[in-house]
Amino acid sequence: MNLVFLLLLLLASVCSFALPQLDLQEDALYALKLSLNASPNQLTNWNKNQVNPCTWSNVYCDQNSNVIQVSLTFMGFSGTLTPRIGALKSLITLSLQGNNISGDIPKEFGNLTNLVRLDLDHNILTGEIPSSLGNLKKLQFLTLSQNNLNGTIPESLGSLPNLSNILLDSNDFSGNIPEQLFNVPKYNFTGNKLDCGITYQQLCTSDNANQGTSHKSKVGLIVGTVIGLIVILFLGGLLFFWCKRYKREVFVDVAGEVDRRITLGQIKCFSWRELQIATDNFSERNVLGQGGFGKVYKGVLTDGTKIAVKRLTDYESPGGDQAFQREVEMISVAVHRNLLRLIGFCTTPTERLLVYPFMQNLSVASRLRGQRAIDFSRLEDQDDVLLLDHAKKLQREKRLDAIVDCNLDKNYNIEEVEVIVQVALLCTQATPEDRPAMSEVVRMLEGEGLAERWEEWRHVEVTRTQDSERLQRRFAWGDDSIHNQDAIELSGGR
Repeated sequence: MNLVFLLLLLLASVCSFALPQLDLQEDALYALKLSLNASPNQLTNWNKNQVNPCTWSNVYCDQNSNVIQVSLTFMGFSGTLTPRIGALKSLITLSLQGNNISGDIPKEFGNLTNLVRLDLDHNILTGEIPSSLGNLKKLQFLTLSQNNLNGTIPESLGSLPNLSNILLDSNDFSGNIPEQLFNVPKYNFTGNKLDCGITYQQLCTSDNANQGTSHKSKVGLIVGTVIGLIVILFLGGLLFFWCKRYKREVFVDVAGEVDRRITLGQIKCFSWRELQIATDNFSERNVLGQGGFGKVYKGVLTDGTKIAVKRLTDYESPGGDQAFQREVEMISVAVHRNLLRLIGFCTTPTERLLVYPFMQNLSVASRLRGQRAIDFSRLEDQDDVLLLDHAKKLQREKRLDAIVDCNLDKNYNIEEVEVIVQVALLCTQATPEDRPAMSEVVRMLEGEGLAERWEEWRHVEVTRTQDSERLQRRFAWGDDSIHNQDAIELSGGR
């Protein structure tokens, strides 16, 4: 018999082996939060209680939980840049523009060898550009405008093979510009003490319009921008009314659209209409399963991806919305090749939905050998109704073979089974304080400290069993005394 709690234990054990890379990323991002002097109201979910930093706001990860983008723009940070950010080896985009960040650019930024975009403009950074930025061979966009940087521009920047945009204007740079940088499609070195035209007979910007500082050019830019916005708004309004007029009525039964108050890192936020189309308006023909939480529907996205959509029904209960957010955050942390991965969610004022990959091989329950947490049919054999009590009984009677999946066909070590069962029972104690931490579970499975914890548990369990038996005898005596009392003649009226 497969026991549910053994399955959960094994899954939890797998999840507990956090990769060192996650720890390095978490440490680097948390150090960045501290160095930026984030206020108590900023980056509130950047805390070490959430093991996977991919669930943190403004942090984006790939499917392997590698941090690939950090975007903290125009948030008013007044601190400095920590050198520890160089540990984010998979980082592709780092955007910190529009703050009041001071101090130097750490040379450790040169360790971000996968970086494609670095935006540090509109801060108050000082010092020189570190020559280590020449190590960023994948860098395409480098924006350091509107700072207080000084010194010369490193020659190493001229060797960046993929650089297509370099903006260093409005700083305090001096000296010569590396000649190779004039071959970059877009560059701007204006507002410095650089001798662009003297040495190389080159303009300080690749765009002549950027050099025009006359009132006329500024007015033209403003007028053009305003006209462009008016045209965009007008066309957008026409498109909105056209879509509203011709959209199918079947897709207007939910008030409102996506609730943008909920954001969960790299997990995709689906629109209600997208999932409604995918499931054929949540047709009963597409129901895969049903439980106390609601129903699960099979669906197909427009790109052909098959999905399973869990439509929740109890989120409106007290605390239900907060519970939904916590559940999704916890599920998104559990990333492993052997676990069903949450790929997205949808929230509207009246709906909460979770989106998973569609599994062709039925459900997990269909793959287990069919034991329920509470099973009254076991009463026929005078066994325990609760699965946990049933497992304890099998352990006491040394009937461990009844716990192991028969598909193993005796190809297992019974001593190892006993170790697993003992650890599993220790993990099912009533109070969380008594249960071992996952690090202890790993050590006990390796043979360290299990004997001591098991003896403590047995002592407590014996005491609990004796108390339970005494209570049962007391109730049994009470029932017998009630049902076997002789009739008593009452006295007459007085």
